[in-house]
Amino acid sequence: MEGLITASGLGPALDLLALSPPGWGGNLLRGLVNSMQIALGAFGLGLLIGLLGAYGKLYGGPVIRDLLAVYTTIVRAVPELILILILYFAVTDALNQFLVAQGYGRIQISGVVAGIAVLGVVQGAYATEVLRGAILAVPAGQIEAARAFGMPPLMLARRITLPAMLAFALPGLANLWLIATKDTALLAVVGFGELTLETRQAAGSTKAYFTFFVAAGLLYLLISLISGRVFGWLERRARRGEPGAGGGGR
Repeated sequence: MEGLITASGLGPALDLLALSPPGWGGNLLRGLVNSMQIALGAFGLGLLIGLLGAYGKLYGGPVIRDLLAVYTTIVRAVPELILILILYFAVTDALNQFLVAQGYGRIQISGVVAGIAVLGVVQGAYATEVLRGAILAVPAGQIEAARAFGMPPLMLARRITLPAMLAFALPGLANLWLIATKDTALLAVVGFGELTLETRQAAGSTKAYFTFFVAAGLLYLLISLISGRVFGWLERRARRGEPGAGGGGR
């Protein structure tokens, strides 16, 4: 009897999650794809900003270091949702006002570009500190030896600093990636059709809130599990050759 009840309860839920109408599964998958596009773009942009910010904080002049300190402090102190609203609406409006004042027409920034830019700026502040700490963890003797051989700064970074600091940075970068995937949900407040907004629309139309929000949670969990495996593999590769870094125990 319990099996029959469970099966009868699953039937309507599976119908609602069907990929083709009247099911909403296709909408959820479309939202998931949009979320992943935003997360990948924001994570990549954040890495670029973070790398430049880390080197700027470590080796830049006083003005650059002070500006980067202000940037990382503000972004890490202000909630992401408020930053998204400020950057999405205020910065876009200021840009359009500037263009109109210069005699140009107003521009309409696509949701994908705006989402990547906004979350990329947020990711960049955290990545700056993660990468700065990872660079400081590289043994100073390796860098001093490379400089003693006359290695120029770019070659030093490419051949010594970046490969050596990768193992120290990957755990923090893995956390930033998971944060990026979840922060895409905040873009629902500006009307971007990512997974959370698609889930809310499906649940609101069908009143099956439990079904759709559990489905969305499982999709986020699946992303987290796959990401954990990928970053674990990357960390094992980055730590090859280190004492105690044999593959059997990790």
